[in-house]
Amino acid sequence: MSRGHVHASSVPVVDLAPSKDLPRAMDDSQKVVINSNIDEWLKQEREHIKKRKAAKPEVKVMLLGQAESGKSTLQKQFQLHYASRTLDSERPSWTPIVYFNIIKALRMIIEELDYEFMGDAPPPDSSPASSPPSTAGSDWRSNLSELRTKVLPLVAIEDALASELSGGITLAGGKSGVYVRSGWQALVTPQRSWPLSDIRNTASANIPAVTNLAARTLVETAYHVQDLWNHPAVKVLIRRRKLRLEESGTFFLDNIHRIAAPDYLPSLDDVLHVRLQTLGVVEHQYDIRVNGVTYNWLMYDVGGARGQRHAWVPYFDDATAIIFLAPISAFDQYLEEDPKTNRIDDSLQLFKAIVQNKLLKKASLVLMLNKTDLLREKLEAGAEVRKFITSFGDRPNTYEEASEYFRAHFIQAHRREDISQPRRPLYVHFTSMIHGSSSRMVL
Repeated sequence: MSRGHVHASSVPVVDLAPSKDLPRAMDDSQKVVINSNIDEWLKQEREHIKKRKAAKPEVKVMLLGQAESGKSTLQKQFQLHYASRTLDSERPSWTPIVYFNIIKALRMIIEELDYEFMGDAPPPDSSPASSPPSTAGSDWRSNLSELRTKVLPLVAIEDALASELSGGITLAGGKSGVYVRSGWQALVTPQRSWPLSDIRNTASANIPAVTNLAARTLVETAYHVQDLWNHPAVKVLIRRRKLRLEESGTFFLDNIHRIAAPDYLPSLDDVLHVRLQTLGVVEHQYDIRVNGVTYNWLMYDVGGARGQRHAWVPYFDDATAIIFLAPISAFDQYLEEDPKTNRIDDSLQLFKAIVQNKLLKKASLVLMLNKTDLLREKLEAGAEVRKFITSFGDRPNTYEEASEYFRAHFIQAHRREDISQPRRPLYVHFTSMIHGSSSRMVL
């Protein structure tokens, strides 16, 4: 296996369907043969693992944290640092994922505009802080309606593109999306050819139908997307914190014309910004050389939503280290699956559960207080921590004060809840995984 690629374990395929050519009941000799074959396969698998460990000592690292904490971005930073060639070769497969991130952001913008401005409710008051100013020579409401109509063909592709990229998989409740799971890139490579070197010639481009349609529509609507993104009404919603896009959506909308180019190929920066939800547990392997010894790092990226956390437990056994990511910029956000739970509180409770887990008591603990860049931006824009976390009290609403407040709470949780004896050290870092300099220093 090449370094940095998703690992798919070798599992014997057993056909449980009864053959028409065999009697329905196996005789004892058949059962002995089957059991013997299974025992032999298990023996070979144990020998294979034993040889692999003898050749390269294994380091088993779990990336843990709630959804959108930065786990997958950290994994990509590891891949960029230790297996850059593999990440570079994967760039074409991220092209349709970038399209999906843009379409999702546009859909969120339109939904919020419809709710705030396009219904029968009276327009917002005329104060400069709340009302979108008139666009030159036209009514802002009719201008928004026109832009909305022009970008709707792109937004309408969302579910079909998600289905094409995810093989039709949906979460409970029929929610569509694009999800990372073992083997996901087999859906887009090598049979599918990206980038879109000539999207005008469909016959010569080996591109899935919906991805090809998304690329074409993006070319046709790029200027309308830009106008909508820069519209005063959208900026008002962002300023009033009515519209909260994922970081990926903001980044890609700011680069819409570069991405809409017919020969677009995602940059490494694009790949790092992509938002792609993880389903289950995905294993990555890296060869990392430390002090003259090459180690086989097995890194496990996990789905962080509440409903997926039970899937982590089977991977806890023999874990060498836990890297826990806590997004401290999320003080003003709540869980998608539980709108009453503050994301900082959920992250803290999850961290406590990790340090209390008996299966992990021998694993080293690394805590990454992540998304510090977004925390700075929110505080500088006027967001007040005390409005969402009452225990913050009358402390100064500065980055230094807020970041230290969050750090102290996680350190206290470690001191009180850690079951290892003697208590293991906790390595704490302030990070912004999207920025290479921060992650390289930690790595």
